[in-house]
Amino acid sequence: MMKKLILLVLITFMTSAIHSQGKSKEKEAPKDYSENVSTINSTINSLYAAISGEKGKKRDWALFKYLFHPDGKLITSGKNDESKFQIRYMKPDDYVKSSGKWIVDNGFIEKEVHRAVDAFGNMAQVFSTFEAFQSEKDEEPFMRGINSIQLLNDGTRWWIVNVFWDNEDRRNPIPRNYLPK
Repeated sequence: MMKKLILLVLITFMTSAIHSQGKSKEKEAPKDYSENVSTINSTINSLYAAISGEKGKKRDWALFKYLFHPDGKLITSGKNDESKFQIRYMKPDDYVKSSGKWIVDNGFIEKEVHRAVDAFGNMAQVFSTFEAFQSEKDEEPFMRGINSIQLLNDGTRWWIVNVFWDNEDRRNPIPRNYLPK
């Protein structure tokens, strides 16, 4: 009798656990990010929002990845150890793997301070000048640069095709026409 009672309790517990797992999966329906990509403005603002946050704040990597065309890339530029100019291509997943932990652990808030948009047909080129901070409390950015963002409108939404950026340094200052007026 005791064995049957224990077996009944275990079956009830397991059934309840399986049932509650099914319910939690039902609640985790994908978010509707369609408003985030309805305009050039909403797409660019969503890009900055997805990667920005105080130290320890989780980022919305699902939104970040949603912004990019399936063939979209992030391209960073800079000099290697031999002072030769080079670029590195990344898929959104590569960016999350290489930088995601650092920006959450250290805080990373990228703010757009100027935007220049050129568009024709279903394509757009955005030069977006940014300042990066580790906290909203910081008075001075630790980095500045320009994101060159290419977008495609497929008739339904805007897709980020590429984000190609370069950081400012003393030999490579941001031109005045890409700074706030």
